[in-house]
Amino acid sequence: MGDSGVNSDKNVLESVNAAISVLMYVAKQPDVRLSEIARALSETKPRILRMLRTLEHRGLVRKDKSGTYRLGNTAIVLGTAASTQVDLVRVANPILERLGQKVNETAFLRIIDNGESLCIAKFEPMRDLRVHSLIGRRRPLYAGSYKLLLAFLPPQVQDQLIPAEIKKFTARTIVDRAKLKAELQRIREAGHCVSQGEVSEQLVSVAVPVLAFDGSVIASVNIAAPAFRTSDSDVQRYALLLKDAAKKISEGLGW
Repeated sequence: MGDSGVNSDKNVLESVNAAISVLMYVAKQPDVRLSEIARALSETKPRILRMLRTLEHRGLVRKDKSGTYRLGNTAIVLGTAASTQVDLVRVANPILERLGQKVNETAFLRIIDNGESLCIAKFEPMRDLRVHSLIGRRRPLYAGSYKLLLAFLPPQVQDQLIPAEIKKFTARTIVDRAKLKAELQRIREAGHCVSQGEVSEQLVSVAVPVLAFDGSVIASVNIAAPAFRTSDSDVQRYALLLKDAAKKISEGLGW
């Protein structure tokens, strides 16, 4: 079983698969020795040692002075992030459903992932004409109501995530960098974002931040609806309902 080989599933890289097995074993058996890992996984000690050194280099495991291994700081960060996201979806789903039923429009939850807005939960009403939102769909942070997530980031991080050339989706897309930064400041001060025709001319979307236990913004909860049936009073009502839903989600996460 070589490092560059694959198992019967051609989409699985065996070296990565084996390294994950090592990581999981260390997670379940802290302060474990190299020889024990090799024996448990039916692998040679030299191969397990290479994997452990690679995992140690990335902070996923650490070696104690006694020669035993346990999880490193990077693994703890990953575990915390995974726990938060799983809890976030679990807490948010019933709240999204109630919110969507109240307004009879699409409600969804988004986080920042790899510099983009990522949908991780949604509710769609049972009506023929509605906004469709796919779990796993990614969108740029600088346009539409996705800007809310960008607005609550530190200015230096905003600068990194706003591209040099901003893509124009519609005539209402803000493509001037200075105007976009000013809009992000307004969103932060208002505590919510209203987007009308910035990504699609037929779409209105309202977004509100969701807070983690430490008060940081970890997600946005949104309502999206066709523009032709969304009045200014609807937008105001959506903002109030979203703030209530976001508060419930935040409380469910311990804020």
